Amino acid sequence: MILLTGASGFLGDNIYPILSHKYTIDTLGLSAKDTYNIDLSKNIPDFITQYDIILHAAGKAHVNLNNLKENTEFFLVNLEGTKNLLKGLEKSGKLPKSIIFISTVAVYGVESGINITEEHALAGTSPYAVSKIQAEAYLIDWCSKNNVTLGILRPSLIAGKNPPGNLGVMINGIKNGKYFRIGNGSARKSILMAEDIARIIPKLANRGGIFNICANHDPSFNELDELISKQLNKKTPRSIPYWVAKCLALLGDIIGTKFPVNSNKLDKIVKSLTFSNEKAKRELDWEPLDVLQNFQIK
Repeated sequence: MILLTGASGFLGDNIYPILSHKYTIDTLGLSAKDTYNIDLSKNIPDFITQYDIILHAAGKAHVNLNNLKENTEFFLVNLEGTKNLLKGLEKSGKLPKSIIFISTVAVYGVESGINITEEHALAGTSPYAVSKIQAEAYLIDWCSKNNVTLGILRPSLIAGKNPPGNLGVMINGIKNGKYFRIGNGSARKSILMAEDIARIIPKLANRGGIFNICANHDPSFNELDELISKQLNKKTPRSIPYWVAKCLALLGDIIGTKFPVNSNKLDKIVKSLTFSNEKAKRELDWEPLDVLQNFQIK
């Protein structure tokens, strides 16, 4: 039996239907439909059931570097929420056989690079990254002391129904005719189908370990925007020269967050950032889905 935290969020919504075919599932989250309707960032749950697996997918992921309140929330949700989950398990006396924590490749703190592995230093400095790094460390210590198998998944950008974040912004921009390809759009990004997280759970639960997870093929921006445009029955986005985008980004640096682009966002668009999934494939005998063949936005 599984307890899934964050079941009503983007990731939970995408993986619950798949997991439910294999497991009996209780949920914990902010929805009235959840088995445990509780805010982990503020409260310690009272568990009444013994779970084999805790899949801890509840978390805050979207970054606004200029919002101090939001930055504090990363630690409340990602770190304190994790601590409260574990306190609830301790209080119940019903510890699971394994905990699987959904972390992020943001813990590496890199903006560009190719095939970054799990051996890379945890150099992330954003509130999001640091909160996940600290949550990982807390879980490693707690699970070691309590003899609970720990699996940590570090997914790349995740594709699925109604994606938030940068992928959602791209979809809305193409839908509204406000998305432009920068240069030739050749920069590549690692992406993962959300359902692949559900598919890897049975392989990870008994073994544990820390793994990057992403698809084998790292799509370029032009591959992604062509796929999205085709599904929306829109024309392929127009391209603008890099120098034009750079001028707009510098203007965005001055105007602030209300402007659609700044230098930081531009760097992410024009530089490739990919991660290695070889460890997960080798040690878990796992094979990810191809994003360009499986991603459906409707």
